[in-house]
Amino acid sequence: MENTKSLYLTLRDLLKPHLGKEIIVVCVGTDRSTGDSLGPFVGSHLEKRKLKTIQVYGTIDQPVHAVNLEERMAAIFQSHPGAFIIGIDSALGRRDCVGEIRVRNKPLKPGEGVKKELMEVGECSITGIVNVVGFMEYFVLGNTRLSEVIKMSNEIANLIKGVDNYVSRKVKTLGVAARIS
Repeated sequence: MENTKSLYLTLRDLLKPHLGKEIIVVCVGTDRSTGDSLGPFVGSHLEKRKLKTIQVYGTIDQPVHAVNLEERMAAIFQSHPGAFIIGIDSALGRRDCVGEIRVRNKPLKPGEGVKKELMEVGECSITGIVNVVGFMEYFVLGNTRLSEVIKMSNEIANLIKGVDNYVSRKVKTLGVAARIS
């Protein structure tokens, strides 16, 4: 629970300077590989949570993945110019880090764990370490425990929902303050 609060505070603080901008979450991955399905599961969970201020791209039914990433991002940039984008994806890491969720003040680098060169996504990123890096990464991703992916995807979706509530309150407060002055 302490880790979840720390992640929330980190993400909230990253968003504070961007409260006047549109906030977009891009959940990267595919349901064709268990370990790479974290992003689409997060996106699908967020769709059900009815966010107030944050728009989501990338779900189980409409994934953003290696093949369509550039096309989908171009459409997002066109529809949401100047938006603050948060990239979400699964990652591989050390054995003792499996299950960790990380919020970073740097763009998401999809495909990095499997040595793919893909465009960066967003100004900040959230990754869930789903399995171990080092050898036969595609095989490792395909043999990741679905229960771990679903557990982390729910935690990340709850994190985003909490931040959405914060942004919604702040936008209302800022709107009232702007009308008063």
